[in-house]
Order: sequence, then C-alpha cells, then structure tokens
Amino acid sequence: MTDISKAGAFRLGDRTVKRMGYGAMQLAGPGVFGPPKDHAAALAVLRAAVEAGVDHIDTSDFYGPHITNQIIREALHPYPRDLVIVTKISAKRGPDGSWLPAFSREELTQAVHDNLRNLGLDVLEVVNLRSMFSVHGPAEGSLEAPLTVLAEMQRQGLVRHIGLSNVTPTQIAEGQRICEIVCVQNLYNLANRADDAMVDELSGKGIAYVPFFPLGGFTPLQSDTLSAVASRLGATPMQVALAWLLRRSPNILLIPGTSSVGHLHENLAAADLALPDDAVAELETIASAGAH
Repeated sequence: MTDISKAGAFRLGDRTVKRMGYGAMQLAGPGVFGPPKDHAAALAVLRAAVEAGVDHIDTSDFYGPHITNQIIREALHPYPRDLVIVTKISAKRGPDGSWLPAFSREELTQAVHDNLRNLGLDVLEVVNLRSMFSVHGPAEGSLEAPLTVLAEMQRQGLVRHIGLSNVTPTQIAEGQRICEIVCVQNLYNLANRADDAMVDELSGKGIAYVPFFPLGGFTPLQSDTLSAVASRLGATPMQVALAWLLRRSPNILLIPGTSSVGHLHENLAAADLALPDDAVAELETIASAGAH
C-alpha cells in the first residue's frame, strides 16, 4: 500500500496536512449536480481515502448542491481528529445546474451555516471564498465586501481559517489586507501554468497553493510527451502529472478527485513516483507547446 507521507506535508492554517489529499467534487452526479449514480461507491471512496492516510478533503456545499457534504458526513462522521475538511462558498446552483454568484451577506452567511449543518461540524476549519466575477477563470473585481463578511464569521468562531479561490494576484493582496489568507486555490496543472509566479511567491510566504483540476478537470490532460514519459517510467500519465505537481513546489497540496476506489489508489500512488531530471525537463515543454 502506498505511503502517501512520502510526498511530504505542508502547513494549512494551524494544522499540518499531507500534501496528497482528496477532492470530493466528483462524488455528486453528472455536472456536479444531483446524487451520485452509486451512493455506496461514493461512501467507499471516502473511507478508502482516510484509510490510506488522507487527512485533507476538499469540498463545497454547492457540489450537488448539499449532496457531497452529506455523503462526507455519512461516510466519515465522527471525523478522525487529524482530518482537515476545506470548503468553499460564494456560488450557488440554478435549477438547471448552472453556477451562479452568491456574494451577498445573506447568501454567504447561509452558505457557512449550510456547510456546518451538512458536514455535522461546529466550526469550519478552512473556508475558501471563490471569486465569481467569471465562471471560466480569475477576473479582476473587489472581494472586499464578501471577504469582510467571511472575516466577521471567523471572529464569531464559525470559521477558523480563510482562503481564496479562482483569484488574481491583486485580489490576494486585497484579501491579505482584510484577514490572514492561509491558502489559494486556482486552476493549475502541467499544461496550464499561468500561476507559475504566484506559486513561487506564495511558497516564499509559507502559504499553501492548492491546484484545482490538477489532471485537467472535465477535459483530462492529453499529451504525447506526457504519455511517453509515463510509459518510460512504468506509470500512468495521471500519476506523472501529479508527481510533477508535487515536485514543482513544496507548498502545493494536491486534491485529485475521483468516484472510484481504484482510481483513488492510482492517484495516491503518485506519492511513490520520483521523477528524474530528464523527465522533468521533457514535461516542462508541455505548457510551452500549448498542450491541453
């Protein structure tokens, strides 16, 4: 069985978590909407993750909505003492499954209480405020008003730590003037490296960077170079992509998602994969070649 502690650990708020975690988004139905087709399998994946040593699970109450958090509670509550559950707020789902901004004081307050109730917690360890100025990626716009609301809930004891998601460097700087930011969660992977400078800057400040869609998300990474390196190393392309992220910077925390126990163990095995320098050099060409 893979020892995921080989991938190291990093600070998240006032806790230290293993760098190989789990993202729960895929536990909901198609399009992250509605119930999973196999409820028992969803429970099994969560339990297998914790059994494998995962102590960092990423979720949100707008996955489903509500369903993913309810599954986490059913599978794992009462939670292991070392388990850190990170959630995010500021979006809601339309009846058609669309992703809509939910930035008002009332919506943000409701979201925190929904997360607390559905996860069965008295306090949320880390809450990421997701910028919703564009659904497709970071876009400039002030986060002062919603972040001020979240900081108030932190002072009330409902939230321990605050992070940001889908943000620009300007928004991070603005956020740090309002409260301590313990993590940033943006799109980043082997082929999508717009945040290279941000990763390095946050690393220098001891702030965790959590790439979402580390394997490409709804359109998985596909590259002849990636496949060739994986074949040479006797690994899968996805294991190589995760191992590259682990090597990229010590502040990167991984949260690959899956609804399959088999894929879970395959992802976690990336912790065992040491990439030789020549393989890294080859992989570095993927982003510049514009691979997707």
